[in-house]
Amino acid sequence: MAEHDSDRDNREEREPDEQGVPFDEDAAWRAIVAGYGEEPPDPPGTKPYKSVEDLALLEKDAEADKGDSADPQPARPLGSSVSFAPGVGPRDHTPPEPSEDDFDEDDEGHFVPPEPPPLPAADTTAKFAWLGVVGGPVLLLLAVLLGWDMTWWLTTLGIGGFLGGFATLVMRMRTDDDEDDPGRGAVV
Repeated sequence: MAEHDSDRDNREEREPDEQGVPFDEDAAWRAIVAGYGEEPPDPPGTKPYKSVEDLALLEKDAEADKGDSADPQPARPLGSSVSFAPGVGPRDHTPPEPSEDDFDEDDEGHFVPPEPPPLPAADTTAKFAWLGVVGGPVLLLLAVLLGWDMTWWLTTLGIGGFLGGFATLVMRMRTDDDEDDPGRGAVV
């Protein structure tokens, strides 16, 4: 701490101010602390901000201030926010159940989608390929987490299973080389 204070004193001696008056750092800090929490004055020509209570009130018209009326009208708030009781609100609205009376003669009724076709059965080759793609990295992860020795057969099974399964799945992908494919755009 003493070295830091001595460095500051040496710096003040080495760097004289332009006006010849040394800078009093302690006085500057006292001025900052004394002014803490005070709001700086507004620049000239600006309107001060309204308080939170006055935000909902209408601004006074200049013409209304000029005219002398015997019955001045009190300022009315613009409005308030809409509040709902718990359990009552726009998200709690439930639409009425549809009935057959809701339809006219042009409507056909409710749409019922057809049953989707069953998924195609996977062959044995695709099942083993997916087992290699997923099972290889899982086997290696289990070996690391459980602290098994990484023998040559465990590494070959994990990495080889992944690479072999991936290559099998890529080779069995459909190419769909139809000549009359409309999705390719204009053919010249």
